Amino acid sequence: MGKQAKFAILVLLVVWQMLGVSGCRPYEAALVLADIAAGDGPSRLKRTPRGPQRTAVRYQTAGRPGQGDLYRPAAEIKAARLLIPGVAEAGKDDPRLVAFATTLARAGFVVLVPDLRSLRHLQVSPADVDEVVDAFAWLVADPQLAPQGRAGMAAFSYAAGPALLAALDESIRQRVQFIFAVGAYYDISQVLTFFTTGYYRHQEQWHYLRPADYGKWAFVAANLQRLQAQNDRRLLRRMAERKLADPAAPVTDLAMGLSSEGRTLYELIRNRDPRRSQALIAALPAALQSDLAALDLAGKDWSRLEARLILVHGLEDPMIPYPQSIALSKALPKGCSKLFLVRGLVHVDVAPELPDRWRLWRAVRALLAARDGCF
Repeated sequence: MGKQAKFAILVLLVVWQMLGVSGCRPYEAALVLADIAAGDGPSRLKRTPRGPQRTAVRYQTAGRPGQGDLYRPAAEIKAARLLIPGVAEAGKDDPRLVAFATTLARAGFVVLVPDLRSLRHLQVSPADVDEVVDAFAWLVADPQLAPQGRAGMAAFSYAAGPALLAALDESIRQRVQFIFAVGAYYDISQVLTFFTTGYYRHQEQWHYLRPADYGKWAFVAANLQRLQAQNDRRLLRRMAERKLADPAAPVTDLAMGLSSEGRTLYELIRNRDPRRSQALIAALPAALQSDLAALDLAGKDWSRLEARLILVHGLEDPMIPYPQSIALSKALPKGCSKLFLVRGLVHVDVAPELPDRWRLWRAVRALLAARDGCF
């Protein structure tokens, strides 16, 4: 553990004693936060004689097969959690995800990380929600893993959408205790506007933050299957490959070969004017618009949601702007969510400066409170 992490824990403990903070393991929250910040490095939480066990599992839900990794704590299982991978080629094997799942297991969670193949291939669709439902249903059906027949979920970035939509599914709705979401989205059209133009709305005003180039080209790669022409898919795939390798790489030579349908996606990606975004989104192919509408969280009926939410969002997030988590929190039933806006959190990577370790500590403390049933 680095000197900064050790000092942060000391400060948190001193503040805790000065303010008389009680309940739901404040010291444990400091240890868990330090372990998350340490990643693969040393931490006090890693000093336990036996670490969590990670094993590959195969399961079936209503005859539909699934697979993933199960992380078991070395000591008592205090709660179960489904951890959903994001849109990344490494999927469940992403080192950051593995490190986070291992930290959760050290904190007493048994964690299932499903292998969502479509997300590993940088493809997204409403079918992702069904896979989340299946994985969660399998987890809570095993009394040795989830003794109370209930569990929580955790998701980062795009994966927060399928997690929330799955939590509305009647087959598991009453079994989802809580959802811990980092960098979540709410309104897909506003997210598309941001990562193509860099503009987002907050308190009725436009604000600018340089977006990560990865976001828009990952979106292109994720939606190629919605285009009818094979040539469009080929050209846009090559564009995405070039831009993901080098954001400054030229692609106009490829754009010249696009059909009118392929060009609708290209024109959205190259647009820099937020006032044009809605019209460009409305011009996208019908199949793509349909899937975007299915995955959109804005306008959904959240009154049936049983789960409690812990939302964490970086104020400098270059992929999904923080007002998205504010809007999501406001759309949920009153008292259903806790929102933590922090500095030093770059989308889903934790590298906070000391002032915002306090806010992250509060978020982790809320997570442990949810684990212990005192949200």
